[in-house]
Amino acid sequence: MPLITPFKGLRPAAGRAADIIAPPYDVLSSDEARQRAAGKPWSFLHISKPEIDLPLGTDLYSAEVYAKARENLDAMLAAGVIARDDSACYYVYRIVMGNHVQTGLVAAASCKDYDTNRIRRHELTRPDKEDDRVRQIEALNAQTGPVFLAYTNAADIDTILQKTTALTPDADATADDGIRHTLWAIRDAETIAKITATFDAMPALYIADGHHRSAAASRVCAARKAANPAHTGNESYNYFLSVIFPDHQLKILDYNRVVTDLHGLSVEAFLARVGEAYAVEPSGAPVKPSRHGEVGLYVAGKWFKLAIKPDVVPKDPVARLDVSLLTTHILAPILGVADLRRDKRIDFVGGIRGLPELEKRVNSGEMAVAFAMYATTMSDLMAVADADQIMPPKSTWFEPKLADGMVSHVID
Repeated sequence: MPLITPFKGLRPAAGRAADIIAPPYDVLSSDEARQRAAGKPWSFLHISKPEIDLPLGTDLYSAEVYAKARENLDAMLAAGVIARDDSACYYVYRIVMGNHVQTGLVAAASCKDYDTNRIRRHELTRPDKEDDRVRQIEALNAQTGPVFLAYTNAADIDTILQKTTALTPDADATADDGIRHTLWAIRDAETIAKITATFDAMPALYIADGHHRSAAASRVCAARKAANPAHTGNESYNYFLSVIFPDHQLKILDYNRVVTDLHGLSVEAFLARVGEAYAVEPSGAPVKPSRHGEVGLYVAGKWFKLAIKPDVVPKDPVARLDVSLLTTHILAPILGVADLRRDKRIDFVGGIRGLPELEKRVNSGEMAVAFAMYATTMSDLMAVADADQIMPPKSTWFEPKLADGMVSHVID
């Protein structure tokens, strides 16, 4: 089994991409999805968030939700707004957000290589979210949410992607948020073979985003393999939908933290405790960290720049992350927030919202303190994955997001 393989993509018919593509299923609430899909009968939200077509209050994990997704997919197929390619292809997918451009390869990635950690992960998953994706895949007989992967040091692949994007695209659409999504199909057998061989020589791929989707695909693969006495390993269920980008093009934003209270401390006492591990410097302007070890702190209407003291930074790839240092030296011992997954006193703010959102959350009285983090880097992420370790929750925020509906992978 190769690391990746081409596949017969299920995708928008010519000229219909703008009517179909939608944000990923997990970035919108049901209410937000309902608003975004209003007046758009072919929006992919009708498949990825099918509860929007059911009565308010419907249990998101009820059987009727998954059945509705299947019904809506069948309606789109019957109407001809989406169709499946006749032959297996790779696809080039370009996303443009403002001045940022990233171009990747859409491929079916090996579940076996995911299981053996050649496709490397860095996050834990939640069983309930995995279960949801498994049921969605089984209901649709397709994977509709791509897993966001990264590769390193592959100039030949970069060149193929660049040459392909000079051709006329198969789909080109700008989403509601102004982000442009463009797709090209690669049908040439020689180019397909070269791509497959080049990726197969790679030691690893890295999951940037989509841990629940990849875990769910692995579970579906295992179940279908067990139920198929004629299993060969070549069936489409052995692979999962992915978009693979060169690591040097990826944009990781900061993932910031806000906490509801100072755990019984005065501002002065809190800052004094912070000073045990960080140098604390008042700032007359909002602090956006510019390097590892820096943190912006907003409390009581004032900004401070924190700089970690070098002697407290360990060599371990997880423990030395800025988000880990913050937990080790401030969140846990000073604010009493040790379990970032369950403690309701902490919340997380994606960097796409900017520093004003941190000020807003604190100034409103909802939160007592905010921490502006330096963004985790791809080298950080890969070091953790290579060490077979797990990052703390909410360590990375990737932008731009992949669109649902641009290409789906049918599992026959």
